[in-house]
Amino acid sequence: MPDPLLTMLSALQHADTMFPNGAVSFSWGLEALCNRGIVAGRDDLAEFLLTQIEGRWADLDRPVVAHALAAGKDLDRLAVLDALVDAQSLGAELRLGSTRMGLALLNVHRRLKTPLAAEYRQLVQDGFGFGHIAVVQGMLWGQLGFDAAQAQVMSAHGLCTGILGAAVRLSVIGHMDAQAIHAWLLPRIEEVLRQPLCPPEALHSFTPQIEIASMNHETDEMRLFVN
Repeated sequence: MPDPLLTMLSALQHADTMFPNGAVSFSWGLEALCNRGIVAGRDDLAEFLLTQIEGRWADLDRPVVAHALAAGKDLDRLAVLDALVDAQSLGAELRLGSTRMGLALLNVHRRLKTPLAAEYRQLVQDGFGFGHIAVVQGMLWGQLGFDAAQAQVMSAHGLCTGILGAAVRLSVIGHMDAQAIHAWLLPRIEEVLRQPLCPPEALHSFTPQIEIASMNHETDEMRLFVN
């Protein structure tokens, strides 16, 4: 049985924003909404993050992480999940952001010699997968010995800290507000984590304002982030 303390330390390492997974380059639609004055302060940002959690992560990224972890070494099953995520990612910028993060994470773990990283990276290169971040996270974290509950918490933590970090760099909020928003979100994330996982065939998301803003992002004159 894995040592709980060592498992916790490893989870902190792999879910930390310092882990080189490419997340620092992405705002997940936040920059576009800031550019348009839709997200302009603490309350707006809290609503944006809650929309990400409830509108996309709860019924798409979260179950995908768990199902990818459960797939184990079944690359065909992982590729099917990857295709389902791609079908649910309508906006090109958010879709490409997800795959770029996934490929960055695969490359890091290939160098770290994490099982399946090299194999799945080759599968994506050969055109049989997309490398969406939720699929890659679930697959790799499972190979590192995390269970489904731990992987879901790590996924939520990475999403929140990544977006909050982007908001600080965009000067929407300061560090104290970021911590206050994060603390406010925790009970809401807990509610989602207690809900049953939807099956792969029921994966879905609904964040139209964020997706439309991200589509417009490529035409913005001032851009700090990829999406």
